[in-house]
Amino acid sequence: MSDPAAKPENIHGTAILIGDRGILITGPSGAGKTTLALTLLDHCRTRELFSRLIGDDRVLAVAHAGRLVCRVPTTIAGLAEVPGFMPRRLPFEPGGVIDLNVRLVPKTEMSRFQEETSEPVAGCPVPRIDLAERNAATALPAIMARLSIQPFS
Repeated sequence: MSDPAAKPENIHGTAILIGDRGILITGPSGAGKTTLALTLLDHCRTRELFSRLIGDDRVLAVAHAGRLVCRVPTTIAGLAEVPGFMPRRLPFEPGGVIDLNVRLVPKTEMSRFQEETSEPVAGCPVPRIDLAERNAATALPAIMARLSIQPFS
């Protein structure tokens, strides 16, 4: 368990909620973090599943009671950076518990079948999957299957 007074770690990533599950999407600039988040949010909206942005591009992460909690910095709350446009407003939640870290990597670094793994984020172990960067179409079903969310529930 972390120190309750621990300073949050500023993470370059995008965090969203789907139902009661939190997803942190990490990867280098241009890897498609926002595009994947928007694709997941739209997928859930069309199926009437609760989904919300926590924060895009930057989140503040801290371990709390053995779970990773991400919050959006106040200055970017409710904003998503759409490539080629100014940031756009979206419904958001100020924070949430993260259940999965989706790490976007070059396709050549991906394994076809991945073993269950976790990686510490802000000192807290979080289950992680690696998916090909800039490929929301293949990432979407992998994430939904990994979290047992419709249509995989």
